[in-house]
Amino acid sequence: MENRVLLEKLAESHKLSADQWRQILGTYTDNDREYAASLARDTAIANFGREIFFRGLIEFSNYCRNDCYYCGIRRSNRKCHRYRLDKEEILDCCRGGYAAGYRTFVLQGGEDPHFTDIVLTDIVETIRERYPDCAITLSVGERSRESYKQLFAAGADRYLLRHETADESHYGMLHPPEMSWKNRMQCLQDLRDIGFQVGCGLMVGSPWQRVDCLVKDMLFIESFRPEMIGIGPFVPHKDTPFKDKPAGSSKLTLFLLSLCRLMLPRVLLPATTALTALDKDGRQMGVLAGANVAMPNISPMLNRKNYSLYNNKPLGGADPAEAVSLLREQMAAIGYTLKVGRGDYKK
Repeated sequence: MENRVLLEKLAESHKLSADQWRQILGTYTDNDREYAASLARDTAIANFGREIFFRGLIEFSNYCRNDCYYCGIRRSNRKCHRYRLDKEEILDCCRGGYAAGYRTFVLQGGEDPHFTDIVLTDIVETIRERYPDCAITLSVGERSRESYKQLFAAGADRYLLRHETADESHYGMLHPPEMSWKNRMQCLQDLRDIGFQVGCGLMVGSPWQRVDCLVKDMLFIESFRPEMIGIGPFVPHKDTPFKDKPAGSSKLTLFLLSLCRLMLPRVLLPATTALTALDKDGRQMGVLAGANVAMPNISPMLNRKNYSLYNNKPLGGADPAEAVSLLREQMAAIGYTLKVGRGDYKK
């Protein structure tokens, strides 16, 4: 079955067999990728119109207990200038973001032991109290099931936890021995069971990634059916063991975005910042490939350069209002507008 037919099958039935995934991921051409983007774009417009949800990203700590081989804020990176925002600084970000029209706040940080359940639930509860019409998304890594339950009860709505790779042996090549692929998958299931809108995702072009790894990723996403998917290219960081590894392909990343849109037509699909690290027009290209979410950075400008997960990370607008203004211009240039609101997943 030729790839064009497989893409049409995916758009209609929203699933492929392992062999069909292997064929399309192992043999796709630029023409296939462009056709997938057109199908995905039409699917996104059918479900969301030409409107893009925008979230305010708050990178509140670059301390991390983990030592992932690819990450610039890994525990062993002695060149990383560490910082953490306190509660009032986080609330200041929310205050500025709300005034600029943001109605989702994404709190993202390393796995910082300072942010215990007591500390983090207090922050979430305060944001929920002050901004009852906003969604709260957390991206703070692996925690216990009880911790997730407390955060959900405090008012968090969504949780982003990239699975990184659905291949257990590949996971072991990217992470130190104390980190467990099984635990990562259990965390995702715990989040789903508790009631979060859950986001998983993968790093495209990470070292030793093979077509079979991507096949497993797509089959996992199909079976897990997340409400959000974060897909970005691997971009090396100069102070990690992977500093000399080649970056992932932006073309393959965009292709996978399109495939995910066809597989899960209503999924919340961001055009990730990492795409912009490889191409200044990466955000627009992501939208044209089927993405419907953008996450401008509303962290204090002083801290953004230190939340350095990979090389060439864009810093964004100077403040929340400038960031959303820049995003509005970028979207208008390709025929899209911004949608003010929580932008929840609709079942």
